[in-house]
Amino acid sequence: MRHVLGVFGWVALASGLFSGGPAVADPPDVIHQPFRLDTGLVSRSISFENPTGAPGAGGAAASNLGPGRKGAPMRNIQPGETVQLCDIEGPGTIRHLWITTHHDPITLRSLVLRAWWEGQEHPSIECPLGDFFGFAHGKVMPYHSAVHSVGARAGMNLWLPMPFTQRARFAFTNESPKQVPLFYQLTYTLGDKHPDDVGRLHVLFRRENPTTTKKDFELLPRRTQKGRYVGAVIGIRNRHPGQWWGEGEIKVYMDGDKDLPTIVGTGSEDYVGLSWGVQQTPFLYNGCSLDQKNFVSMYRWHLPDPIAWQKEARITIQQIAWKNGLAETEDDWSTATFWYEPAPSAPLPPMPDLKARTANVWQDEPPKKPQP
Repeated sequence: MRHVLGVFGWVALASGLFSGGPAVADPPDVIHQPFRLDTGLVSRSISFENPTGAPGAGGAAASNLGPGRKGAPMRNIQPGETVQLCDIEGPGTIRHLWITTHHDPITLRSLVLRAWWEGQEHPSIECPLGDFFGFAHGKVMPYHSAVHSVGARAGMNLWLPMPFTQRARFAFTNESPKQVPLFYQLTYTLGDKHPDDVGRLHVLFRRENPTTTKKDFELLPRRTQKGRYVGAVIGIRNRHPGQWWGEGEIKVYMDGDKDLPTIVGTGSEDYVGLSWGVQQTPFLYNGCSLDQKNFVSMYRWHLPDPIAWQKEARITIQQIAWKNGLAETEDDWSTATFWYEPAPSAPLPPMPDLKARTANVWQDEPPKKPQP
């Protein structure tokens, strides 16, 4: 193993680190060794221009310019419609997902991504589109981290590797009341050599609006097999502007912890690597992409500093404020939590419904009328 990993160099170690065991057959380092040509991997990509990813089958649709001339770059998705983004037979690894669509806050909390691994009936990923791609409250903020990159007009990217051994399926559902355009590109490799217990990516969305006094907010409800916590995109809407919301400490209960956890933080902004309050400063593994009008979107990625467990884990963060001293509080918290665990895996807790997801989200300022 290299003693130093680059921005995405850890991706090449996915088979070993996420399975909890040794890597299988020295997986190719596609980041640091772009000159290595005989990797044993087959490159594929799926979009509306090639919805199966089949070789030699891309770009067949016709436009007014003729066959193969940008005939199917996107589709309009109707209210209530679900469209399948991919259904891939493994073994393989999804390596990049790019999506763009309408990017007002209500829409980005109304559109939902789901993914199923290895033919399980319940999804292992279930999350509103914006939160899945790295920003809370539906507010698009251009930034990049080790996991996401987001453009000013909602060009949204996820860079986490998603290994699978038998089958990978993604779907997109429009739960908004209006038609939306959908552009996407899902890039993957086939022929990856994964152990049966390789970690599959799981993503959970939770929101409590408001939280409950003296009850810690759960970033990760209890999971009962080995796994690795990757991190979270955390949204806070401060319901008490006269006080500082972020004195709560993160708690990681793992492998037999009962009343007291093994890993404990020192404060909410401390957890995302900031201090003395939050500042709108996004970094590679930590930071805040939004700190405006009592709305905060912050994140932390445990890639160089893994949090892994062998039997069980539960992760919470306290709801503690500061106003002339420490005080219990109730604010509006949401999270998109990312972790790996083997399949089969237990179902995710139910996702908040559309009304609960979209209440009190960010509201963009209406465009100013031109002066006469």
